[in-house]
Parts: sequence; C-alpha cells; structure tokens
Amino acid sequence: MTTISAALTRAVVSSFKTRYNFAVPEPAILVRSLEKAFPPARSGWRAFLQPFEKPSISALSGVSLEAAAGESVALLGANGAGKSTLLRILATLLLPTRGSAEIAGYNVAQDPREVRRKLGFHSGGDLCFYSRLTGRQNLYFFGRLNHLASNDAARRISQLSRQFGLSAALDRQVRTLSAGTIQRLSLARALLHQPPVLLLDEPTRSLDAIAAAEFRRFLKSELLKTGDITLLFASHSLPEIEFLADRVAVLDKGKLLAFDSPARLKARAETSSLEDAFFKLTGHFPYSLEAPTA
Repeated sequence: MTTISAALTRAVVSSFKTRYNFAVPEPAILVRSLEKAFPPARSGWRAFLQPFEKPSISALSGVSLEAAAGESVALLGANGAGKSTLLRILATLLLPTRGSAEIAGYNVAQDPREVRRKLGFHSGGDLCFYSRLTGRQNLYFFGRLNHLASNDAARRISQLSRQFGLSAALDRQVRTLSAGTIQRLSLARALLHQPPVLLLDEPTRSLDAIAAAEFRRFLKSELLKTGDITLLFASHSLPEIEFLADRVAVLDKGKLLAFDSPARLKARAETSSLEDAFFKLTGHFPYSLEAPTA
C-alpha cells in the first residue's frame, strides 16, 4: 500500500509540474551525477586494442550542477580538470559514461538533435572554418546546416555582422582574417539559429590582450545584458571569470569542489583574490610557491 501511495504521489506531482510548469522554472542546463571515463591511451600495436579496453581513466566523477535561464556560469580548473569534457558532453560531442545532462529540458544522450537546436558551441582553439570561403559563405553554409531557410540565414548573417562588427570582413576569405575577427565570426556562427544556451570553451585562448578584452566586453554588453541567453564557459583567465560569471564551478580532477558566486568563493576561502580562493579550494599552488624538486 505504501508503494502504491508513493507512486500515486509522484504521478500527481509530475502531472502538476507538467500542467503548471510556469510555476517551476526549468533550468537551462541541468547536470546530475555526470561521469565520463576513457580507455587508457596506447601507442604502437597496443593502440589497435584501445577501443576494446575498459574505460579506466576518469575525466568526470559525479558532477552535478545547474544553470538558470539567463545565468552566466564559469568552469574553473587546471588542465585535465574536466572542463572541456563537460562542455563536449553538453554539446553532444561525447556520450557520458553514467549520469545525465539536459539542455533546455532535453537529454543530451536521448535527444541530441533537439539539444543541438537549443545550443550554440564555440571553442577558442577549434574554429573549423573553410579557409578559402568568405566569412559570409561560411556562415550561410552553417546556417543551412541548422535548418535555416535561405532568406532567414541571409537576414541573420546581416544582423549578426552588424552586431559583431564584421561587415567589413564578411566578404573576405577566412584565411585572410585576424584571430580576433575569426573568433567573432565563430561566435556569430554559434548564434545563427538563436539558441537559448551558449557554450564557450576558452573563447579568448588565441587572442592578444586587447582583442580578448574587446571580446569579453562584447559578451557582457551585447549578449548577457538581455538575459535571453544562458552562458556556460570554461576559462583559465580569472579576471575574465570575475567579469562575466554569476557563479563559478570549481573542478579538480573531474570532481566539483565548489559552485558559488565569485564573492562567496572568496569569502569561503577567506581571501580577497579569486586566484587565492582557487588555490585554497583545490590544494594547488602557484609554481613560484612550490617547493623545488630534487
């Protein structure tokens, strides 16, 4: 009887949420107990056996977090902490080993096509443009891949080129453009289909200091101020994180150590610096402070 009663209660609650979901806002990004493991890297003849080996190298270990609509969340961690792996799972480029992840209510493993329609993905180190095509031709091609009609693709390209300051470069071959211009072109591509969720993997990695600052200001003033886009980004730049993020997810060796606002993370670590807070939370220290090895 207790089991039947519990099942009935769950059914009523589920029905209530479905009917009145405006009362319970759905998170734009939802990650629950996410795990990802890879088989060990091999060389030589052992590389042929790698696809059949048991995944034993853990990249993510039970990560859970969520981001509300319009929120900006940063992933902070050292190399190998699991930031890019998490973003690639959310972008449907990798399948999780265990756990679940959702974008705008769609499961990344079960509904990858719907997930791709709800997100834009931009990586600072993997821009993937056709270098001999112009910026306009590239954007039109990717717009059609996102099922935009020809007129809609042309309209969005014109709108985004004005918004991103790309009008002068749009009809030049991509191989002739500067790194900063290509970064803005890549961001325009990610936003062509007007997704509610934007994933950025170290977006300012290849930019010089001036171009990186302009890119951050653009994100803050043009994209985040409207509250229409949820941003999840990975970065090694602490000033960038403090400037853009509402909350910060601190990752270390695939585990989530903390998830809070920059101000609360600093208060928790009893420091005025996000850098010092990160070092205290993870146990890592700047190389200059580490004891010399024999």
